[in-house]
Amino acid sequence: MKRIALLPAGSVSHEALLYLLEEEPVELIHHKLISDVFMAVVKGEADYAVIPIENTIEGSVSLHMDWLVNEVDVPMRAEWVYPSIQNLVGRREEFEGEDGTIDFAKIVKVLSHPVAIAQCRTFIAEHLPQAELENAGSTAEGAAQAAAHPGSGWAAFSTRLGARRYGLDILAERVTDHDNNYTRFVLIGPDELRLDKSGEHDKTSMQVILPEDYAGALHQVLSAFAWRRLNLSRIESRPTKKKLGNYYFYIDVLERADSILLQAAVEEIAALGCQVRILGSYPCFAYGQEKPEAQ
Repeated sequence: MKRIALLPAGSVSHEALLYLLEEEPVELIHHKLISDVFMAVVKGEADYAVIPIENTIEGSVSLHMDWLVNEVDVPMRAEWVYPSIQNLVGRREEFEGEDGTIDFAKIVKVLSHPVAIAQCRTFIAEHLPQAELENAGSTAEGAAQAAAHPGSGWAAFSTRLGARRYGLDILAERVTDHDNNYTRFVLIGPDELRLDKSGEHDKTSMQVILPEDYAGALHQVLSAFAWRRLNLSRIESRPTKKKLGNYYFYIDVLERADSILLQAAVEEIAALGCQVRILGSYPCFAYGQEKPEAQ
């Protein structure tokens, strides 16, 4: 049975993992902090870890990306996309008006993960301008804190799974600013992942550090992929954290690492004096339209 570390029960990470693995038997090991999720794999306490790395609205989750590249050396084994659907949750009787509708003016604080809060800015401006916004380690933690303080006027942005787990009601459904709000997750671990389904396509992620004072180096790196017709789905610059103004490039290539073309491209890039590190080569799973959308 696979042991999988992830953020708290009821979080989007939890929903997303259940979607990916469906009925496969697993042991879930929940952690409050993403750093503990990473370290559970490093220490051998879990076989894999669930890491959210990118969101439709907010872009890259910088903290998680930095952990993947700078803090641990654990390869990515799978990637999948899952809808991030946030709901305003709390105890209905606490916020119900005389007419039976929710009186949002009674809400004094809303807790959630900072990315989830950023996804709900329009709803906050229209319905909760008076509410204090407080960051939590995950959407599930926000729901747990709201549930632990009855009568305080606290609510949370969370999933339906989180609301059910902590005995809260849905005060307002689907409060994210955009309907096409999806999060990209990766499963990291020391061993290759085997699932009873095929991915939509394969991808290889890599870190490329350019040589200093090499004019046109990035152009030559991209040319190594371009003339071989290797498709890049993502390229992002991130600080190396070693010197101000010193960056590396995070690159996703839609090709397996054992491809002859990709191996040749990597050799060419290394010959330019670049440092190349493969972060993982793995199958990617898209969110299936044939499945009911979780809320």
